[in-house]
Order: sequence, then structure tokens, then C-alpha cells
Amino acid sequence: MAEETALNPTEYIQHHLTFLASPVADGGGFWVLHWDTLITTLALGVLTFGFMWIITRKATSGVPSRHQAFVELCVVFVNNQVKDIYHGESKIVAPIALTTFVLVLFMNAMDFLPIDIMSWLYEHVLRQHTWRGVPTADANTTFALALSVFAMMIFYSIKIKGLGGWLYELVSAPFGLKPIWFAPLLVVFNLLFQLVEYVSKPLSHSLRLYGNMYAGEIIFILLGLWAATGVAGIVLGSILGLGWSIFHILIVVLQAYIFRMLPSVYIAMAHERH
Repeated sequence: MAEETALNPTEYIQHHLTFLASPVADGGGFWVLHWDTLITTLALGVLTFGFMWIITRKATSGVPSRHQAFVELCVVFVNNQVKDIYHGESKIVAPIALTTFVLVLFMNAMDFLPIDIMSWLYEHVLRQHTWRGVPTADANTTFALALSVFAMMIFYSIKIKGLGGWLYELVSAPFGLKPIWFAPLLVVFNLLFQLVEYVSKPLSHSLRLYGNMYAGEIIFILLGLWAATGVAGIVLGSILGLGWSIFHILIVVLQAYIFRMLPSVYIAMAHERH
């Protein structure tokens, strides 16, 4: 792309790391919408779950097609994994886990699309000079998903234990409330430990995925800089990019699997009584 080859390395990296953003209110500040993240996530959700919906509507009891076999494999795999972790009565945990796994997997997989080719398409087809195509390389996406899981964990804790039981657990675990004369200080320690646990779950859940995908995106951008050094750079960058893409397949699938597994673990933990 002529415009991008004229950029120096710093400008090239900044160009690929700039969101299509607009402030929610005048003055900007914290409340900024990343339209590229929102639109890409919505498009991927419609395509992937629309595909799965069409396949399930056409499912037969005979020999399955390749598409039906793939969907059945995903459903059975996630369902068995959830059953091994979660032993509650809710019937929506497995569908939520499947939805999370499939959506995160395809959002991660956007990282495999060639950055310069996609940048050309974004600029000449969508008429957008800046556009980031990997939703999970945006901390807003991973935090939104993690906070949704965190809210579900709180919901199930209150549903199973009752509001009083959940509040009692906050002040009594992990050190208990005995001896009674030491209870006020124990309440303080218990609340501090519970605060650390509750804060660390959404933070670790979101930052793990974000950090891995952001790092992967940076590496692809750095490899793309080789194209500006001539034919030899294009060949070397292509070879290195292919090698990194093969290794990145493991990261993409593994991070989707971990992000899918943690909601089941957190909801299962919400059923436990201390």
C-alpha cells in the first residue's frame, strides 16, 4: 500500500494500533466508543452463531455432514468439560460456555488476517483510515466479557446461598469469626481477603486474554515492517509470519479455551459454601 510504505516504523505501528473511536459525550475522557471493535464483534457473532443456527436447523439423525459434525464436536466437547467442573442444576451454564468459547475463538482468529491487506480493505472498502480488526486485542472487549462472568458469579452466589448467606460468607471466610472477642478484627481481615479475591478474578480473566492477543498483534505488525525493506524483506517477513501464525494457532485456541473454562470454574465456586 503506497501510503503505508511511506510511513516510518513508528507511524506504521501507530497506524495499525489506532482505534476507530468517538467520544460518547463532548470532551471525550473515559467514555469513548471503539466502533471497529463493536462492529467486528457484532459481525463475527452474527456470522458464527448464524452458521451454527443454520446447521442445527438442518441437522439429521443419519450420517452427519462435515459442518454438522464440526458443530456437534464443539457442543459435545464444551458440554463434557462443563459437566466435569460444574455440578449445579442450572441449564444455561453450558450454553454460556459454548457461546463464550466460539465467540472468543473467532475474535482471536481475526489476528490471522494479513494486516496490510486488511488495512487496505478497511480504507478502500469501508472508507476508514483507522480500524483494528482483533476485538480481543481491545481491553474493553475482554473486560466486558470478564465483568459479565463476574456478575453471573455474584448472581449465582446470591441465588444459591441467599443474600444473607452471601453477605455472611463475605465477613466470615476464610478465617471464620471465632473467638467472638476477636470477631471485629477477623471481619476486617476476611473482607480484605474477599476483596482481593473478587477484584483479582475479573482482572486476571480479562488481562490474560488481552495481553496475549495484544502481544500477538504487535508481533504481526513488527513482522509486517519487513515488507518495507525490499524483496528480501518481504520473503523473510513472509517466512517468519508463517512460522508465527502456526505457533499463534495454539495461542488463539488455548486462550479461547481458558477464557471458556474460567466462567464454569467461577460459577461452580459460587455454589460452594465456606
